[in-house]
Amino acid sequence: MAPTVRLQGVSDELQKVLDANMDEAPARRRAREAFQDIQLGIDHILFKTPCDGLKMKESYEVNSRGLEIFSKSWLPEVSRPKALVCYCHGYGDTCTFFFEGIARKLASTGYGVFAMDYPGFGLSEGLHCYIPSFDKLVDDVIEHYTKVKEDPEFHSLPTFLFGQSLGGAVALKMHLKQPNVWDGAILVAPMCKIADDMIPPKLLTQILIGVANVLPKQKLVPNKDLAAAAFRDLKNRELTAYNVIAYKDKPRLRTAVEMLRTTQEIERRLNEISLPLLILHGEADIVTDPSVSKALYEKARSSDKKLKLYKDAYHSLLEGEPDENIIQVFSDIISWLDEHSLKDTSC
Repeated sequence: MAPTVRLQGVSDELQKVLDANMDEAPARRRAREAFQDIQLGIDHILFKTPCDGLKMKESYEVNSRGLEIFSKSWLPEVSRPKALVCYCHGYGDTCTFFFEGIARKLASTGYGVFAMDYPGFGLSEGLHCYIPSFDKLVDDVIEHYTKVKEDPEFHSLPTFLFGQSLGGAVALKMHLKQPNVWDGAILVAPMCKIADDMIPPKLLTQILIGVANVLPKQKLVPNKDLAAAAFRDLKNRELTAYNVIAYKDKPRLRTAVEMLRTTQEIERRLNEISLPLLILHGEADIVTDPSVSKALYEKARSSDKKLKLYKDAYHSLLEGEPDENIIQVFSDIISWLDEHSLKDTSC
């Protein structure tokens, strides 16, 4: 099991909620409910954006595979959105913690923001952080965002994907399955390749792939401290403990195999990617390999593509960097969105 985390100032009663087994969604939902106000009050730049003037809605909906999916939207209250931004979250994560602040920031600049937790992640139904099939996960995301895009209120608006880390792989796979559906993608430290330092040695990897066929749900893959590897700013790194429903245990065997296979497939198919791209990566990222973001930029067929590399920055560009860097990354994202939303509506 993942080590018990003791949060400062948390009562024994709340600590019991935190210490519960989070393998299934009901325990994760209880934890989120108990800690939501505490999370929104932490001292992080993302939670300093006021939500005045925003319409926020949370919902649960059973998808075509019979899984109850959690989703959330953030919309400007009075004006029509400039465009829709549909978010794909990272490994072990949820759209209910750090992304809450990211979404508020984007919505406050005029965008309609939509997010969901994948099956088995965050508040959605399923065994925690278990990906039996990456392709089916991508199909679940396509199904959800297709419904969002078909809403008559938004049907004529430009639509952009926003993928972070593993979510970058989800976004790229969505595009490869539906090449002409999206008006562009923002990819923050996309998982086109897992950095070599984060993968077990080759022989051990081969053994684990074999064992995954027999024990797919077992938490056996050796892993490194992801927060230490992803967050450069020490104060912000400590705040990751408040992401109470994030998966913090060893990766499950099938999940690890599916992620590895997916990155290998994406690496082979970089030249098929044709939509407008904004690729952002920290030069000091040791979680996902920045050299593959460079390869994506060079090999993608897109005529409209931009790569921004941030000197000394780690993996979590919008959550784990010093405040001035986070502000810069936001500025780069919003400038690109503004430019491409106007371009799309003027066509």
